[in-house]
Amino acid sequence: MNRMMYLIKSWFRASHHSMLEDALQHAQRVEQAHEWGRVVWHVWRQGTASKPPLVLLHGGSGSWTHWVRNVQHLALRYEVWALDIPGFGDSSLPPQARDADDLVTTLGEILCTTFGDQAVPVMGFSFGGMLAGLLAATQPQCISKLILVGAPGLGLTHKPLNMRGLLPEMNKSQRRAVYRHNLRALMLAHDASINDEVLDLQQANVMRDRLRRRRISSTNVLAKAQSAWQCPVHGVWGEGDVLYQGTLQQIPDVLHRLDSFNVVPDAGHWVMFERSEAFHAVIDALL
Repeated sequence: MNRMMYLIKSWFRASHHSMLEDALQHAQRVEQAHEWGRVVWHVWRQGTASKPPLVLLHGGSGSWTHWVRNVQHLALRYEVWALDIPGFGDSSLPPQARDADDLVTTLGEILCTTFGDQAVPVMGFSFGGMLAGLLAATQPQCISKLILVGAPGLGLTHKPLNMRGLLPEMNKSQRRAVYRHNLRALMLAHDASINDEVLDLQQANVMRDRLRRRRISSTNVLAKAQSAWQCPVHGVWGEGDVLYQGTLQQIPDVLHRLDSFNVVPDAGHWVMFERSEAFHAVIDALL
């Protein structure tokens, strides 16, 4: 185990993370070896009956923990496979990969290795939704149904985000303040949604992000890909998603290929975390 992973696991053990620990105690960690490195899944299988798989793809600077409040609910009906996208979490960064479009072929390889010729439903959040949408356009045989959650790549994000950077001279409390600010500026609509456990998750995820470029998220790359989609595609956005301030209602016009467009009230970009029960009500109907 490398030093980074040791520190991350130590934080979680020392802080008694009830939310994370509750999800992990029901999960199976699955590692796969590829020529370019390893891939890590966390899998939830509840009960003994066979269930269809559901793949979850997290957002940028994240890991499977973006779904920490959702995996056990989804596992009531599905065998949930939450991926650490290559370059994030515990999964290796493929050589030459710099952005989502560099990972499309890699994701197709991972799904083929895991599920063979079976097309599977995929739900992708933010960066993961954009990546899944690009895969659905180029390898439609991989995905049976696609749910986009707060996905970028529509050409509708125009305002610069009020994000802060980390500096080497910052102490622990100053770095913590940056993580809190950035969560509020991008991910969550309410200060009350942020506590110590959420800050710890954010810090662990950001420290393991090795795919730092986001050159295509502000383009319309996902909108352009929709003409090649062959499976049903649904969209779910938080009402207060900062990426779409003033443009949220334009999404169905830009993503005209959507089979449904769903807005969860009183939620920010990280909608499935901030308003998990309302999100589940929407997703249960779609799945």
